Amino acid sequence: MPDYDDALEARIPTTSPDAVRELLLHAWSRDLPALKTLLAARPGAASEQDPTTGETPLHAVVRGCGPAADEEEEDGGAVVEEARACIQELFYGGAIWNDVDNHNETPGCTAARLGQTALYRMFVEAGVRAEMLFGLMNEYEQLSSAGEDEDEEEGQGEEDATQDMEGEEKYEAEADKADEEMTATAPAQFVPPDAGEKTVTSDEYLQSTITYDGDKLLDDDLNGVMMAWETDIMQRSVASLLPPSPASTGPRILNIGFGMGIIDGLFAAHAPSKHHIIEAHPGVLSHVGETAFGAAWEARSPAPGAFQMLPGKWQDVVPTLVARGELYDAIYFDTFGEDYAELRTFFTEHVPVLLDMDGRFGFFNGLGADRRVCYDVYAQVVEMHASEAGLDVEWETVEVDMSELNEDGKGAWEGVRRRYWTLDSKFLDPPCYCELR
Repeated sequence: MPDYDDALEARIPTTSPDAVRELLLHAWSRDLPALKTLLAARPGAASEQDPTTGETPLHAVVRGCGPAADEEEEDGGAVVEEARACIQELFYGGAIWNDVDNHNETPGCTAARLGQTALYRMFVEAGVRAEMLFGLMNEYEQLSSAGEDEDEEEGQGEEDATQDMEGEEKYEAEADKADEEMTATAPAQFVPPDAGEKTVTSDEYLQSTITYDGDKLLDDDLNGVMMAWETDIMQRSVASLLPPSPASTGPRILNIGFGMGIIDGLFAAHAPSKHHIIEAHPGVLSHVGETAFGAAWEARSPAPGAFQMLPGKWQDVVPTLVARGELYDAIYFDTFGEDYAELRTFFTEHVPVLLDMDGRFGFFNGLGADRRVCYDVYAQVVEMHASEAGLDVEWETVEVDMSELNEDGKGAWEGVRRRYWTLDSKFLDPPCYCELR
């Protein structure tokens, strides 16, 4: 566990702006009436942060409770009940559940580290609500602008147009002046530790140069695309996706994302009657010939087209499989550079069509795996969305050996730019994959 200084003096320094310091101190002491007064007087105050420590009112409420005692009841007693009321009030005031401090901890991370289970659950629930709301909002089309109103009169005249241009120039001049004044007087703002972190998109990854470096696959920015330490997780995944079956023929398998070929090697050991692999990266496809899944493997197909490496993005390839009427007993999904929206599209729109009765679907569950609270949030979000798609979810806890995974740039992460998995096994509540039946 990190050795952080959680003392009030360290988290709310005397250098903090007076208004922010006042707010944080009332949050720390769980003074609900004072918090309500301050939040009513200063809209947006619920999300303010100390410019040095990044402490938010939510962090302060949690830290003010201190570490949970081992013998303490699960709900934490009166102190935690006071904290719960303050956290709820801050949420009402617009507090952001996953803002990070200078240790890169969200309030939920702090609650987990201090053993404050009841408070931690509040942050997970807030995260689930936010993610479900964002997902819902993204499904709506943009409303037409006022200028697209069919009833609007056409042709405003040259004079009106000139006046509009003059008014716009005046507005821009006033806005520029206001920006200059704000820049001159604005207080220092907290900059999160990962503010400069680059997010890799799928398109950027597919255009990058990859390197196979023994026990890891890296892109040209040294991001870990796939690594050998994942093998144990994938072994557990295969065991769950392919339970013992009395069927006389081998299982029908679809894998999205070849990478290092780890899970495909495990699948192949079960003598599948059909084994299709979708891979989009040109560098990985070039490497396939050096593995057991090259042309000779395809030539050994028990039936024409039964063993196939299908090049291209799954978004382009899967519709052709659907059109062919392909069915599978096991489907596994492990892509790189795609966000949860892509995974959701796959298991809600395509898995119900491709998966045969009693078949199983799984994916490498790295959703938010560099932060436990985000991991727990996504576990619930996946379950809700899967249920909406008519799929049942069974979670299995998988212990992860963190002995080589605990430190950036060392152990398994040597030569890798950043860790994409940081969860200690004792915090590993959700599993590393899920099955949908």
